[in-house]
Amino acid sequence: MKNNLLFKSLIIAGVISITPVTTFAETYLTKDQAQQVLWQKNDMTKIDVILTKEQMKSIAKASDVRVRDAKMKIWKVENGGWFILDEVIGKHENIDIAVALTKDGKVKGVEVLQYRETYGYEIREPKWLAQFLGKTHHEILRLDKQIKNISGATLSCRHVTDGVNRLLHTWEQVLRHL
Repeated sequence: MKNNLLFKSLIIAGVISITPVTTFAETYLTKDQAQQVLWQKNDMTKIDVILTKEQMKSIAKASDVRVRDAKMKIWKVENGGWFILDEVIGKHENIDIAVALTKDGKVKGVEVLQYRETYGYEIREPKWLAQFLGKTHHEILRLDKQIKNISGATLSCRHVTDGVNRLLHTWEQVLRHL
């Protein structure tokens, strides 16, 4: 009887270990749709920005957030503002975000383009995203201080906050000089 139960347990464990993990991904906006939402009909020009190692270190030090990728996806808006596509990690998977910054480096808007986690999608709620409006590089954004947390989405909230914070310091150190 014990051997039969052990055998069944091992079979079940084996099946579970080889069962493919189903990932969840929800696309809310494309790049073009996010540009329209954040900057309406303003013309934009793609700008090639590849951060140097020194810039990456300086941004990381100023924002308290590691810069994962030197190559940035950036458009300059005809009015001097900026449209930036970025990826931050959620709990396990990347979250694609778009951030609009005014010509003087204030957050004009943040949108979630694609969310790949099975929970925590509440971060795309307008009320939560509105917390970023008007924020600048003058202070390091912290979850539970300047930005309120969403229970059940703590890591996604923290990482989106970190991503916006990093982009604000990228504007201050690099983009405003372009």
